[in-house]
Amino acid sequence: KNGSGSLSVFGTDLIVPIFNEPLPFLEVRGEVYMSDESFLRLCERQELLEEKPFKNPRNAAAGSLRQKDPKITAQRTLDIFVFNIQVIEGETITTHADALKRLHELGFTVSPLYCRTGDIETVIEKIREIGNERGTFSYPIDGAVVKVDSFSQREALGSTAKFPRWAEAYKYPPEEKETTLLDIEVAVGRTGVLTPTGVFEPVFLAGTTVSRATLHNQDFITEKDIRIGSRVIIRKAGEIIPEVVSVVSNPEDTVPYRLPETCPSCGEVITRVEGEAAARCTNPQCPAQLMRNLIHFASRDAMDIDGLGPAALEQLSAALQVHSPADLYDITAQELETLDRFGKKSAENLVAAIQKSKENDLSKLLFALGIPHIGAKAAKLLAGAFGDMDALIAADEEQIAAIDGFGGIMAQEVYAFFRRHSAIELIDRLKAAGVNMTAEAVTTDTKFLGKTFVLTGTLPNLKRTEAAALIEKAGGKVSGSVSKKTSYVVAGEEAGSKLTKAQTLGIPVLTEAELLTLLNDEDNTERNEA
Repeated sequence: KNGSGSLSVFGTDLIVPIFNEPLPFLEVRGEVYMSDESFLRLCERQELLEEKPFKNPRNAAAGSLRQKDPKITAQRTLDIFVFNIQVIEGETITTHADALKRLHELGFTVSPLYCRTGDIETVIEKIREIGNERGTFSYPIDGAVVKVDSFSQREALGSTAKFPRWAEAYKYPPEEKETTLLDIEVAVGRTGVLTPTGVFEPVFLAGTTVSRATLHNQDFITEKDIRIGSRVIIRKAGEIIPEVVSVVSNPEDTVPYRLPETCPSCGEVITRVEGEAAARCTNPQCPAQLMRNLIHFASRDAMDIDGLGPAALEQLSAALQVHSPADLYDITAQELETLDRFGKKSAENLVAAIQKSKENDLSKLLFALGIPHIGAKAAKLLAGAFGDMDALIAADEEQIAAIDGFGGIMAQEVYAFFRRHSAIELIDRLKAAGVNMTAEAVTTDTKFLGKTFVLTGTLPNLKRTEAAALIEKAGGKVSGSVSKKTSYVVAGEEAGSKLTKAQTLGIPVLTEAELLTLLNDEDNTERNEA
């Protein structure tokens, strides 16, 4: 506790009330958590931004605390239950119940569910009571903990190498309910993937009313024999995401469900690549995909258009009929000034950001186009291999597959994308608007040629993407995993299992400063290897 009234928890400042009674020193322990409501809002934002959503509130809370930018952590609406006094000076506390009471008096949030009892029957009944009521809580729980109250008795009982002997946890089984599948709705994502969602008779499950759950893909539906009209068992995976566990029964008049053969949005034929579970609409101008395509096109790793987030794009789509990435380059500041939330300065800034994006390297444009299976790294490989858009369009599937790091499916998707009239029409419009279609000059620096690097932990000055770019510019490769073929591991703070594996295999480990020395001193590479 310090004079400002802030409590440091895992490096994140959480504001707590100033104590009415000054204490020389107090150290407490607690658990940061994210409520169900906050988690659902976060997942909605992540899905809209085409980010991978967290699997459950526990992972979301942990990931939020690990953010380097405290502003991001602050946006995540975290809470905390303080459950232990680790050290206290100025007074003596001898039991856990008294400690919780004192924490509450000092202004900390403690769990309201705790109770003190002297017999095991009451303990068992309380565990059952919490289990029956856990669906009404605003946060997920998966168990209850029984602790010895007396601190002196805890000290006498001691601990094993991993667990205290004075505490025991009980885990609740996931709650499951039976309901009827009323319908299956099919949505089309940014990359054209069809996602079926089951619509159920509403049931109250683990604290909320559930009426919808993803059915993933055709393989999932077929494996479980899910049909419209099925009686199904559902539960919440990780206590939050509804899922179908099994089919109880199918009425006689029902038939096996099949995803549509044409896109429900644009009518194009649906395709499914052999070996993939996803069924996909291949029309890049499909209306259902346009908004998600625009969001992806403007995102940081793609064309990086500052100020052009989902809300602004939705406004431009509705008011200025912006439906294609090429439409963005036709927007004028005067048009923007007629819209709500746009003044003269903000309109000029957005137009300037759009115009600036024309200068991006070809690799960023290729990633922005949203070609299936082509991420930022694969886009760099494509740009480096062909140099300009025209050469890539003219390449056959074999030439694309020959790129080191490319697979057959990736090559197939790239080749198929540039065979579509709608894709070529979009590229022609982007060319006419002045968008760069060439890659940066290929570096002649070969000091890292044939070397494979793995980055782990937090570097003091460089972002991992920046360090990777420097390595690749020097002719090296960056891998995500450590193996005997790894040349160097670059480790920062909080480096984990990758560093341990490198040390086990005897792979040289570099700091950021040593990496920069290698980059700037050609002879130093040989000295390190020696």
